[in-house]
Amino acid sequence: MQDDISGWSEWFRNFSNIEEISSPSELHGLLTGIVCVTNAPTETEWQQILETLNVPELEPAALSLLTDESEDVAHALSEDELDYLPLLPDDEHLLQERVQALADWCAGVVLGFGLASGHIRSDEIELIEHLQDVAAVEFEDSDNDEEGEESYQELYEFVRLIPVSLSVGRKKVPVEESSLLQNLHAKSRQQTVQTTQNASAVVEMFTPHRPS
Repeated sequence: MQDDISGWSEWFRNFSNIEEISSPSELHGLLTGIVCVTNAPTETEWQQILETLNVPELEPAALSLLTDESEDVAHALSEDELDYLPLLPDDEHLLQERVQALADWCAGVVLGFGLASGHIRSDEIELIEHLQDVAAVEFEDSDNDEEGEESYQELYEFVRLIPVSLSVGRKKVPVEESSLLQNLHAKSRQQTVQTTQNASAVVEMFTPHRPS
């Protein structure tokens, strides 16, 4: 199965039971969004990042897997060779599962990018909106046909290189200087309620609006 080659199987084993994350694809999107802005996080930095999202501490093997993938994704995005690939289930999975995973991945990219950067540039707004649109896609039974497969592939190709566009030309900042960890440090120092509200506003700003 392509799941074994892509790494999906390993990610599913290590990350599918995290209640705070919708799916391994959302976590991969989160990782991708972060490294569009920052250097690849170390294991310690990943522990801090996940703490801000209230994710329980990972097993050492899972943490190592996350850290290694960060390095690989950072390299793929920096090369601008169009070889970056989202981590998604292969075509042996039901179309509905793949559509949901793609939506999760888009949501993760948006959240990771927003939390790491704290803002978006004017030339990035449209790209973020495209990701938000796909994150809000809902699968219907009538979509489960050849035309639905074609639409899925079109969506996939449309969004998969958006992280490259967000990354290229952006000077990467150290993770410890990103807005995400600045919020963590502010929390640890128990700053004012206003600081907490501002941090929450960043999360809300970059959270895709999905239908209820």
